[in-house]
Amino acid sequence: MAQEQIQEQRLAQQQKLTQTITQQQLLQTQLIELPITQLMERITAELDDNPALEPSTEEDGPETMPDTADATDRQDTTEDNYEQEERQSAFDDALESLGRDDEELPVYTAGYNSQQERESMDYNQSQSFYDQLTEQMRLLELSDEEQSIMEYLIGSLDEDGLLRKPLHSIADELAIYHNIDVTEQQIEQVLFKLQELDPAGIGARTLQECLLLQIQRREPSHLKELMTRTVEDYFELFTKKHWNRLQQMLQLSDIQTDALISELRKLNPKPGTALGEVVGRSIQQITPDFIVDTQDDGTVTFSLNSGDIPDLHVSQSFTDTLKAYQTGKENLSRQMKEALLYTKKKVDAAQGFIEAIRVRRHTLAVTMHAIIQWQHRFFEDGDEASLRPMILKDIAAKTGLALSTISRVSNSKYAQTRWGTFPLRYFFSDSYKTSDGEELSTRRIKTVLRDIIEAEDKRKPLSDDALKTLLAEKGYPIARRTVAKYREQMGIPVARMRK
Repeated sequence: MAQEQIQEQRLAQQQKLTQTITQQQLLQTQLIELPITQLMERITAELDDNPALEPSTEEDGPETMPDTADATDRQDTTEDNYEQEERQSAFDDALESLGRDDEELPVYTAGYNSQQERESMDYNQSQSFYDQLTEQMRLLELSDEEQSIMEYLIGSLDEDGLLRKPLHSIADELAIYHNIDVTEQQIEQVLFKLQELDPAGIGARTLQECLLLQIQRREPSHLKELMTRTVEDYFELFTKKHWNRLQQMLQLSDIQTDALISELRKLNPKPGTALGEVVGRSIQQITPDFIVDTQDDGTVTFSLNSGDIPDLHVSQSFTDTLKAYQTGKENLSRQMKEALLYTKKKVDAAQGFIEAIRVRRHTLAVTMHAIIQWQHRFFEDGDEASLRPMILKDIAAKTGLALSTISRVSNSKYAQTRWGTFPLRYFFSDSYKTSDGEELSTRRIKTVLRDIIEAEDKRKPLSDDALKTLLAEKGYPIARRTVAKYREQMGIPVARMRK
């Protein structure tokens, strides 16, 4: 006898916790992720689409944030001003549910030295490194032969703006490929004229010459004399940071030594990056989202770049119409009710968009505040080696924002500093823990590793084992396989390929 199959339907009660994200939170998420240039486009599109949203007639300048380096309690004050702790908590939870991959962005730097250069830099320029130097060259009084030589010298500069190709090689290449027969001395005279172009230090043949060219452009002073003596006579002590020995040789007080070190650190070892692009690379247009200013006393302030973004408000005519409809809505006809719904929809959308812009401003401000506090030393001296290990989780914990929120802020946004323009991701780096538990910045290790490889004998490149030994001698005891991994991440080939 076939066994009967009985189907039963049962009702069961189950409790389940899920997260949903509202349209308003989604809008806030989208705006936070946009860099300043795309935000301006988004606002323009919203103004065109929503007649209830209007720009204010008076535009405010960029909002300057308080001293973020010396006062750890300013963040709380900022959050109080925005009066949004409860809403922000719910917003962060919703953002976290979306998730995001924390892929690395390419590092872009545009270093420069003076306030004047910072103010004059055009972040939307489309000229190449070569074009900018060539434009300056045309202002010089050169013969046709000298112009041809200088053009060849400009094309021979490496990505740092230095000339590492020997003059005798350039003389041979000019004779073979361009039928220009000149001596090394003639090429050097043209090179001296090239070195007068901006930025200071361009066309130098060594790091020492690069720094001296920058010092020479300073106003005469006792400090300038000390800087010149340091770089000319005690360059090895300077590069190895033997400050105590340098102080003894120059017979300086502690205050004088500190002042000297501070000014020396302002020199740019890579003047070519001040032009924003290197030869052979596609132009990358950068508009900074943050303007960070470091005072001589170490005070660090920053402002959000408002660009051409106007202040927004809800149209008064739409507000008045909405009030008029709502006053006598019991007696409204069907057509008038439809008009009321349309008006209310547009007013709500305008208010939501204005709120999302405000949340974006607040989120960016507290994030940059935390980054500056964490990397204060870098913003003081501009030395890449001063960057502390810092991951997204650190800033999330410091700000109280969700990890995904910090990731969105850090992607595609740039900060203009005294030392150059950097993507926010530049300030983040993992840490490497030694066997004794010491935590080292991977960025700092890579910087030292790159310096060792650049200084090696190219006829006998160092193996990974040899690099490991030298790193250990400099205080970075890492494994050979770690050396190989960092070398590959920096795009540096193995020893046999570096000959």
